[in-house]
Amino acid sequence: MSDGMRVDLSALDEVIKKLWTLLDDMDKAGETSRYRTDIPMDAFGQTCFFKEAGSLQMAHKDAKSGLEGAIQGLHGLIDRFGKSTSKVKDKYTEQEYANKNQMGGGSGGSNGKWDK
Repeated sequence: MSDGMRVDLSALDEVIKKLWTLLDDMDKAGETSRYRTDIPMDAFGQTCFFKEAGSLQMAHKDAKSGLEGAIQGLHGLIDRFGKSTSKVKDKYTEQEYANKNQMGGGSGGSNGKWDK
């Protein structure tokens, strides 16, 4: 950068990779909360013997819905942060490439770092 500041692009890459891994984990948690936490009504007992069975089932559904919403919200937050971090890294990469070319470092042989 022109002010002498340098950005560690490999550190940004590492953050992005960790965020995508976390996003994958959140996907798995979302799948589990959505599809593997159903409890059939008869597990709560029969309403003729246990009056609170219906209330327990509704409380379970509410808790399940709340958990799914929380996971979905976290997923969205992590996704937005990952995309933003990736865009920032791309901008810094472009700027470094432009700076290198302005200083004459872009002519001649290739070191493979900027090849795509």
